[in-house]
Amino acid sequence: MNAQAPERDWLALAREVLEVEADGLSAVRQGLGAGFLDALTRMARCTGRVVVTGIGKSGLVGRKVAATLSSTGTPSYFLHPVEGAHGDMGMIRPEDVVLAISYSGETEELVNILPAFRALGAAVVALTGEPESSLGRLSDVVIPVRVPREACPMGLAPTASTTAALAVGDALAVCLMEYKGFDKSDFRRVHPGGSLGRQLSLFVESLMHTRDLPAASQDAPLAQALEALNRGGLGLVALLDDGGRVAGVLSDGDVRRLVCKGALDPASPA
Repeated sequence: MNAQAPERDWLALAREVLEVEADGLSAVRQGLGAGFLDALTRMARCTGRVVVTGIGKSGLVGRKVAATLSSTGTPSYFLHPVEGAHGDMGMIRPEDVVLAISYSGETEELVNILPAFRALGAAVVALTGEPESSLGRLSDVVIPVRVPREACPMGLAPTASTTAALAVGDALAVCLMEYKGFDKSDFRRVHPGGSLGRQLSLFVESLMHTRDLPAASQDAPLAQALEALNRGGLGLVALLDDGGRVAGVLSDGDVRRLVCKGALDPASPA
């Protein structure tokens, strides 16, 4: 491997990579059909969990897909094929749906545990670029994700193919949200933390003050209103009319402006 960077238009290469990946997504988009609809229906009606599995780069994609499904209303988890072959298959239930990801469809560790999924009664959905592969033949449903070529110049490193698998995983998650009527209140229940959780869980009632509010009569001397303003610690005091209704407010900013104008008279009405 040459440690010295050759002369190259790197921006042109980067744009070419993105173009190859965009072409891959376009091809997969055109190829979506009955398999996708069948998989969507099975997952939507699943009374167990969607178990996502794969190895290598497909496994990394699978972890993200499982996380997205779980956070958008479809309970899911990731099962590593090797761990599955050594006891973790005990987590599988007949009511589960398995989403198996392998672009070649011949990943040995994954193909070897497919009969076990079937024996346990779980339905298997394949996400593969080769529908006629071992994975395709051993699955109940196949979603084809074949791309014209990889962005890797050698055609070896999974690039466009993993992007396509990830995008189809997102498509399943979004369609399932719509299918199940998953809304913001549902999202808030499963995502209480972070900036997204704060956006959805923060309401006016959780911020507003309702007890021991600083108040003064609108006809009271300014000094009395200032005393209530200082004591309240909220930066303003409510000014009430004869019926006890809020007629206005006096804020720290109002006082500052009065001082700057030389118009602050503590004896004047608030």
